[in-house]
Amino acid sequence: MGYSHVYAEAKADPDGFWMKAAEAIDWVTPPTKALFDDNAPLYEWFSDGTLNACWNAVDRHVEAGHGERIAIIHDSPITHSKHELTYAELRDRVASLAGALRAKGVEKGDRVIIYMPMVPEALEAMLACSRLGAIHSVVFGGFAANELAVRIDDCQPKCIIAASCGLEPGRVVHYKPLLDGAIEMATHKPDFCVIFQREQEVARLEEGRDYDWHGFQFGVEPAECVPVEGNHPHYILYTSGTTGQPKGVIRHTGGHMVALNWSMRNLYDMNPGEVFWAASDVGWVVGHSYICYAPLTFGCTTIVFEGKPVGTPDAGTFWRVIQDHGVKCLFTAPTALRAVKREDSQGALIGDYDISCLESLFLAGERADPDTIVWAQDKLGVPVVDHWWQTETGWCIAGNPLGIEKLPVKIGSPSVPMPGYDVQILDEGGHPVPDGDLGAIAVKLPLPPGTLPTLWNAEARFRKSYLDHFPGYYETGDAGYKDEDGYLYIMARTDDVINVAGHRLSTGGMEEVLASHPDVAECAVIGVADQLKGQMPMGFLCLNAGTQKSAEDVVSECVKLVREKIGPVAAFKLATVVQRLPKTRSGKILRGTMVNIADGKDYKMPATIDDPAILDEITEALKELGYPK
Repeated sequence: MGYSHVYAEAKADPDGFWMKAAEAIDWVTPPTKALFDDNAPLYEWFSDGTLNACWNAVDRHVEAGHGERIAIIHDSPITHSKHELTYAELRDRVASLAGALRAKGVEKGDRVIIYMPMVPEALEAMLACSRLGAIHSVVFGGFAANELAVRIDDCQPKCIIAASCGLEPGRVVHYKPLLDGAIEMATHKPDFCVIFQREQEVARLEEGRDYDWHGFQFGVEPAECVPVEGNHPHYILYTSGTTGQPKGVIRHTGGHMVALNWSMRNLYDMNPGEVFWAASDVGWVVGHSYICYAPLTFGCTTIVFEGKPVGTPDAGTFWRVIQDHGVKCLFTAPTALRAVKREDSQGALIGDYDISCLESLFLAGERADPDTIVWAQDKLGVPVVDHWWQTETGWCIAGNPLGIEKLPVKIGSPSVPMPGYDVQILDEGGHPVPDGDLGAIAVKLPLPPGTLPTLWNAEARFRKSYLDHFPGYYETGDAGYKDEDGYLYIMARTDDVINVAGHRLSTGGMEEVLASHPDVAECAVIGVADQLKGQMPMGFLCLNAGTQKSAEDVVSECVKLVREKIGPVAAFKLATVVQRLPKTRSGKILRGTMVNIADGKDYKMPATIDDPAILDEITEALKELGYPK
């Protein structure tokens, strides 16, 4: 059964399609139907079923006789250690932790914030909350104290589970002082905290409030799985809102488990027992979906990697992990691959490892420029799938469903919509535009299972952010077009479409051209205010290690290249070479912040920025170009 048949089936009979998918997970009470639409445009899936996410991710595999299968591999090049946990060991550890939380009063519906580095205990904490029906909210480890405080006040956790520290190449990140500072700033105070003491740094515990991870589990009764309703919130994941107030994306338990489980086989072409590696962090949506819940629910082995694509120790670390653990599918961000390509542009280090086990590479998190995809295909010899989704959707909107049918790859496109997503390209008035025309990407309601049903305690904001602009649709905030074969092209965030003298141009299209220059490792294009033309594009270029050309030469060649490929209409004349680009910790380039600096506007330091010092370098580079005017 090919892709078009499966997609059509889901469109013609969504209830039948998703009820069948729901049979692949365990229910305490099976749902009577899939879609609940009585409160449209707020839709729910599997609301009247009951289940437990931790049972599905852990216990059921042990009960089925797979307790000795490896559930989690922890690989930390920073501590030079590797460690494996079987499903049976994971169940015992999670049940014990859940029992200790329950003994301290955590129960179904309570919120628990998790503030952890990339260690197996982070997944154990998530699963222990799921076991009790408590709603976890993972905050990226090492996040600034004021940002953590805002999240504490928004979800009002009964408990916070944290580690004493996180480890970056060459430095220890002190989590505990950040946690103490956040609790002091927050109006809401948690009842207690649980601290996982790492040997690299032991934190001071606050008497009566803080408990040691191991110590507080002593002598407790392990907890059983608590059944919850299909529409019970599984977790809250905060995504930065434009207003500075973070948006709490929630997932309903039933739809989340069904969709993730379905995607492992049909999209990623995995089988139970195989090794899946999402090289992300538990603080991001990819970590929730594809480090923790999807691989474990499907019975795969998942890798928790504490390291970086380069520098731990070199640009070969990804290939070493793939070889050492027999990884079948790697899922990472294009920015990680670009870092590897910049350090090792010939891919010489790949030859040091046997990566014949690798069958596919999936990219997501930002646009994957064609040059990086071609490089990866050429060097790795496996399908490279750029797939597109969002924190809000929890799983893929458009991709190449390798488990159903390996569709022809069109470089620059994340391929086609997944079953359940009716993707449309709309003009400002909400009317579909012809194939090939740039417009706003929207998804016809209802969204499929696993996507956000609303925001935590903020229904009005949910409607305003996603539903009001195009009634009957979910607004993605991305711009792009469809070709005549139905392949989708994501060109930019809607606010990255710039208007140059009345021409709507995509910065993504220009970045694609710049990235094709052999000396450019990475680039970003922003639109800066211009009195004459409204906006002008400006390019920032990072060069490959060891390039022989001068910065001036590369800039003039790039300007010429954009003129040739996109035409004079782009008015692309401004470009500069920088050492690095400002990014979030998940690898997204902070284009909006760069625009504000160029236009001389005030900006708030983004909470998720990887290294604030980079903004000073960008400011200097802009001054040399004469900005702000």
